[in-house]
Amino acid sequence: MQEAYHIPVMLSESVDALCVKPGGVYVDVTFGGGGHSREIWARLKGKGRLIALDRDGDAAANAIQGKGFTLIRNNFRFLRGLVRNEGVEEVDGILADLGVSSHQFDTGERGFSFRFEASLDMRMNNRSSLTAAKVVNTYSEEKLRYILGVYGEVDNAGRVAKLLVSARGHKPLENISDLVEVLKPCTPKMMEHKYLAKVFQALRMEVNAEMKALEQLLEQSLKLLKSGGRLVVITYHSLEDRLVKNFMRSGNLTGKVEKDFFGKETTPFTVITKKAMAPTEEEIQRNTRARSAKLRVAQKL
Repeated sequence: MQEAYHIPVMLSESVDALCVKPGGVYVDVTFGGGGHSREIWARLKGKGRLIALDRDGDAAANAIQGKGFTLIRNNFRFLRGLVRNEGVEEVDGILADLGVSSHQFDTGERGFSFRFEASLDMRMNNRSSLTAAKVVNTYSEEKLRYILGVYGEVDNAGRVAKLLVSARGHKPLENISDLVEVLKPCTPKMMEHKYLAKVFQALRMEVNAEMKALEQLLEQSLKLLKSGGRLVVITYHSLEDRLVKNFMRSGNLTGKVEKDFFGKETTPFTVITKKAMAPTEEEIQRNTRARSAKLRVAQKL
């Protein structure tokens, strides 16, 4: 089931980086198709505990059947509280794969991809109220410009925001085709797919509050990890990667390394990956959605 749902990215590299030990306690905060979790589970050898999180109800179909495995349908921004609610105060490792699952991209009615005609949804949790339609139809021009420019790195974000505000004044933008049509005047020829992917990424990140959730995940991971515990994160966007890199280096969201009374730099982590790891060419050929992945690893002191 998990292979059809999603092909796990950098599977061996990420689980190797966790240094899984039988009897340990681990958290996979992005369960999805369960590929990473199954590899962790295999290395636990029937001992220890694995807690998995996913806000998408569809992921429940991939749950692992076994004593010691728990799947929680919730956002990883609540990581520490959810894990403590399971009676766990500290863990040996946390894994996060921040990519959208192939299942979500390939299920047309979810609205994640411009390849299908569907409503402008893009919610990872279909119980939440904010949709892409609400974003494009109610956000101010200034806020739309910010989202498109920062989250999507769309070069002509200002022009796109202006077009959206103008178009919705005539008719609400409800479907993917509505949005694609409005974008036509500013979509570069021969680069339509790449351009639309950036716009859709920006809207998806806003709908799901992905950057804020990542900030909360990182801060809580520091409190939840045992001394010697590993934090393993796979990112797909420069904003995410920069945030993870800075946090692992400094232990805070600003990226500024603090100093003690004597001026000595203090940090709660040892950075294992001085440079982000990338997928092999072989993996990219096998799974093109892995091409922008970056893997970073840190160990709590």
